[in-house]
Amino acid sequence: MASFSFGSLLILSAIFRFVLILYGEWQDANMEVRYTDVDYIVFSDAASLMASGKSPYLRSTYRYSPLLAFLLIPNTIFHRCWGKFLFSAADLLVGYFIRTILKKRGVPENLCIGSVMVWLFNPFTFTIGTRGNCEPLVCAMVLKILLCLMNGQLLQAAFWYGLVVHFRIYPIIYALPILLILNQNVFKSGLNPALQKWSKGDETAPQSNLPSRLAHIFNPLFLLRSIMTKERIIFGLISGSIFIFCTVVFYYLYGWEFLHEALLYHLTRTDPRHNFSIYFYHIYLHHEHEFSVVEKLISFLPQLVVQLVLVLSFAQDLPFCWFAQTVAFVAFNKVITAQYFVWFFCLLPLILPWSKMKLKWKGVLSVSIWTGAQLHWLMWGYLLEFKGKNVLIQLWIASILFLAANTTALSLIIHQHKPSTLFVLPETAVDNAKKSKKCK
Repeated sequence: MASFSFGSLLILSAIFRFVLILYGEWQDANMEVRYTDVDYIVFSDAASLMASGKSPYLRSTYRYSPLLAFLLIPNTIFHRCWGKFLFSAADLLVGYFIRTILKKRGVPENLCIGSVMVWLFNPFTFTIGTRGNCEPLVCAMVLKILLCLMNGQLLQAAFWYGLVVHFRIYPIIYALPILLILNQNVFKSGLNPALQKWSKGDETAPQSNLPSRLAHIFNPLFLLRSIMTKERIIFGLISGSIFIFCTVVFYYLYGWEFLHEALLYHLTRTDPRHNFSIYFYHIYLHHEHEFSVVEKLISFLPQLVVQLVLVLSFAQDLPFCWFAQTVAFVAFNKVITAQYFVWFFCLLPLILPWSKMKLKWKGVLSVSIWTGAQLHWLMWGYLLEFKGKNVLIQLWIASILFLAANTTALSLIIHQHKPSTLFVLPETAVDNAKKSKKCK
C-alpha cells in the first residue's frame, strides 16, 4: 500500500466520484428508481427560494440551516449538480484530513493509506456525497476541529465547533470530551500541545477508574476548579458566540420557522416512518397522541448514560472517544437513517492504527454482524415499502437485532482498541523522564 501514493489515491477517488455523479444523472433520466437522494431535491428547492429572495422554509421538509441552502444557490445559476460536486469535494477533504491527522500522530505511511482507503472507497461514503447528501460537509468540519485542537489552535477549533453545531446539532455530544482535554498544562499560551505518537505495541492511556472519576465530578469544588479554566472559558465563549450569532441572524431573517425547523425539530423529532431505531414502532402506534414527559425521558436516558460512561472512560483518547460516542448516539437515537452512519465512518480510520483486531477473524466478525443485521432490516423494509406487506412487527424485531449488532460490534472494537492519549499529559511526561533516567 505504501507504494500507492496518497496523491494518486485522491485523484482516483475524485475521478470515481465524478463518474458516479454523471451516472446518477443518466439513471435519474432513464430509470424508475432515482440515484439522487430525495433530500438533495429538498436542498435545491430551498436554495432556489433563497435565490429569489424568499425563505428556504417555504419548501416543506427543509429542516436544515439556511447556510446549506445558501451554499447550493449555484444549483439554480450554473447547474443542478453543483451541490453534488461540493459534497464530493468535502468527501475528498475528509480523506485529506484523515491522512493529516494520522501523520501528525506518527502513523506510518502504509497504515495511513490503508486507513484513508476505508473512507474514500467505503460504499456508504462515496454514494452519500454523489447522491447529494450534505453529511460530508459536517464530517469535514468535525475533523477540522480535531486538527485545530492537535495544532493548539483553540480559537479556530471553537469557531468551527460553534458553526458545526449550528449546521448539524448532533456534534453537541463532543462538547464534554473537548472540555475535558483542554488541560491548561497541555494548552500553554503560544505553544503547540505535545502529541502522543503512534507506537506499535504500547498502551499509553491511563486506565479508566469510573467510581473515582464520578466521585470527583459530583464534588462541587472539583467541578468549579476543573471547569473554570482559561482554555475552557475561551472555547465555550467563542463556540457559544458563533452558535448564538448564527441563530440570532437567521431568526431575524426567517423568524420562528427557522428556529423550529432547523433546531427545535431535531431535539423533539418523533418520526412515524419506519427507520432503524427501536423506538420507531412505538412512535408509529402513538404518533397521533402527544408523548408525555416520562416517555421522552425514558428514550433519552439510555443515550445520556451511555454517553457519560464513554466520555469518562475515553476522553483523553479523543478520536476514539468521539467514534464510540457517535456509534452509541446513533444506535440509541429515536430516529436512525443510513446517512447517520457516515458520522462515525469518518472517525473510523482515525482509530484503526490503534486496533489489535485482525481482519481475518474478529474484524470480519464485527463487519459481518453489523452488515448482516442491516441487510436483515433492509429485507423487511423492502417488503413493507415496495411490496406493501404488513411486516411492521418483523421490522421492529429487526431494529432490535440491529441495536444488538451495533452494541456487539462496538464492544468488540473497544475490547480490541489499544488506548492512546491524544496529548502527552504532564504527569505522563514526568513518568517517562523518570523511566529514561532509570534506564541510564
